[in-house]
Formats: sequence, structure tokens, C-alpha cells
Amino acid sequence: MAILVKGVRWSTRPLLPVAQAWDLDARRWVRALRRSPVKVLFPSGPAAERKPGPGLQPRKAAAGGSPHAPRAQRQPPASVSQKPSTWEESGLRYDKALPGDRRLSTVMTIVKSRPFREKQGKILLEGRRLIADALKAGAVPKVFFFSRVEYLKELPIDKLKGVSLIKVKFEDIKDWSDLVTPQGIMGIFAKPDHVKMTFPETRLHHALPLLLICDNLRDPGNLGTILRSAAGAGCSKVLLTKGCVDAWEPKVLRAGMGAHFQVPIINNLDWESVPNYLPPETRVYVADNCGLYAQARISEKASDHGWMCDRQLSKLHKYEEEEEEVLETGAGKGWLPELEVQSYDSDWAEAPAAVVIGGETHGVSLESLQLAEGTGGKRLLIPVVPGVDSLNSAMAASILLFEAKRQLRLRADP
Repeated sequence: MAILVKGVRWSTRPLLPVAQAWDLDARRWVRALRRSPVKVLFPSGPAAERKPGPGLQPRKAAAGGSPHAPRAQRQPPASVSQKPSTWEESGLRYDKALPGDRRLSTVMTIVKSRPFREKQGKILLEGRRLIADALKAGAVPKVFFFSRVEYLKELPIDKLKGVSLIKVKFEDIKDWSDLVTPQGIMGIFAKPDHVKMTFPETRLHHALPLLLICDNLRDPGNLGTILRSAAGAGCSKVLLTKGCVDAWEPKVLRAGMGAHFQVPIINNLDWESVPNYLPPETRVYVADNCGLYAQARISEKASDHGWMCDRQLSKLHKYEEEEEEVLETGAGKGWLPELEVQSYDSDWAEAPAAVVIGGETHGVSLESLQLAEGTGGKRLLIPVVPGVDSLNSAMAASILLFEAKRQLRLRADP
């Protein structure tokens, strides 16, 4: 019996390792499930998808389900496409500026500096309305920076072909904008040539034989306002002498409100070349209330009525002192042109006519007075009440230009 029991025990021993092997396989699958893989591959049947547990990173399953299979090579991240994008409606292509793109800053540095602007022959226009006016007048665009594609769709599509279009962040435009509320689009144009530009037909139809000459105007806001008044009055041309602020400076463009593309502007002229841009038999009138000979002529009229302010009288006294110095040196008389002075609302505008507006600080130049004397022009007086300083240059220009318009139209009507 003992022998039999020993036999049974001996025979049952080989069964223990088999049970242990099955138990190990089961535990191995349980541990595999606890690892929370992205895909679990069973010996038979489809793969089961599982979401990774909280705080765990998903793993990629081995290719083919075999533990000895090589891992799939990780694909490199797709690089940001630098190829131009396209919008279907127009077929135009534009670039997207990548971080660190210096094209916007480089261009802005050029167009915001007058020497660079004159050397490169480029100007900056900002805002959809101003850009649209420039395109309509035939200005040649070079580059557009915009923050939304919709801004380009508001412009004439045929004018944008062949132009570099670059989409940038609105924050980048805001950093370089001169506007309180940027409109999200800025255009770089070739400096317009008044000969090649196409001005509106309505403006040409209402143009008058009237020119404006700006003499040493240095305030951008005043010049922009004066250009706006010249366009509104129907001036046929605006001449800017050397010493004036650049007409294409951003502040002048903003104050002009599109007047740059309504009336021809000729910039940076010396006085010797000014007569070349005047029609034959043009009379030049100077808006200046002061002068040595002006005092003698209006002393019985303007000063008696209180039309001359203290500032004007001090300037007249300065003219007298300068004349005494000239006489002492033996330079002779007649150094200051003698011009007749009359009120601005008297009959003076004859076609063609030109009006000279001087800067507020220094007034009109001696060259302008000599030009007026040589053409038979006069000195125009705008009366002001005592205690009031002389008028702003932009206001004086508006008064004289629209008065000239009134007089010219009266002469034209039978």
C-alpha cells in the first residue's frame, strides 16, 4: 500500500508544472491589460482599442503584433508650408509670414524715413480707402501686408496681380501703424508721378485755372489739410517748394484724406523752376499781411479798422530794421518787391491765377514776393479783429482758394 501511495504521488508531481505554466500565462495577460496600451493584440480575434488611463502617455503598438517585430520609424513632423496660399475666388497667391520674418520691419524702416523714401522711390499707404483711391488713380503697388484675406477682397483684383502679398499678424501691423485704430492692411507703392496718374473725370471737369504754391510749409497736418482744400476748391495743380514737408509723409497722407490722388502734386521745387509749371500769363498772389510796403499801403485802411495784430506790426518793424541795414551797407533801395495790398474779398482773381501760402513760423519767402511782382500779382489781406493772432496757414489757404473759385466762376458766367 505504501508502495502504491508512493506511486501515486510520483505520478501526480508532473502535473504541477503544467498548472503553474497556465497560471503564469494568465497573469502575463493580466499585466498586459494593466499597462493600458493604445491597442491590445490578442492571439486570436480583432484588436481592441483602449483609451490611455489618466496621466499616462499612449504607446504605439508593435507592428504586426509580434514582440520581436521592429518598431515603426517615427515620421518627422510636417514642416510649416512656406508655399504661397491661394483663395479660390480670385486665384491670387499670398505668403504667410513666419515668426521672425523681417520683411515688414525692413520695409517700414525705409518708407518712414524721408531720405530712404526718396532714394528708394517708395511710399507707404495705410487703410483700405486710401489704398483703393491710389489704385484707382493708377499708382503702382509693390507689396501689401494684411492681417485678413477679406481686406484684399475689397480691393480691385486686377490691380493686385503681380504684387507681393504677405499675410502677417495684426499685432505686427499695429506696431508699425500710425493710426489710432489700424485697419489691418498696409501697402507699399512706387512714388506716384503726376504725369502718369489718372485723376477722376469729375475732378477734371470741375478743375479751375487756379494753382496753389506752398512756400516753406513744415507742419504735416497743415499741409495735408491744405491739399484737401485745394482738391475741394478745384485747383488744377499744387506746387511745393524746397523747405516744405514731404507731401508723401504718412502724417500728410493721413491729413489729406485721399487728396493726393485728386489733384496733381509736384514736390521739392526750387523757385527758379516754379515758373516752368505755371500756365502762360499767370498772376501770382501772395497771402501775407505783413511787409514794409504793405504797412504803408494799408495803414489808412486795415490798421484803422483794427485789422492788423501785434504780431504783424512786430514783423513790419523787423522789415524796417532790415531795410535800414541794407541802406547803410550801400546795397541800394528796392531790395523788397513792392506789391499792392488789397482785401481778399475784392476783385482780384483772373484766369489763370496762383496763390502762395507761406509757413506760420517764417511766412512767405522773398522769392515768392519777387515772383508775384514779376507776374503783376498782389498781396492779399485777410482781416482779423484786434487781439487775434494771424490765421492758421491751412485756414488762410482755404479762405483764399474758395474765394478765388467764387470770383473765377462769376467771371466765367455771362
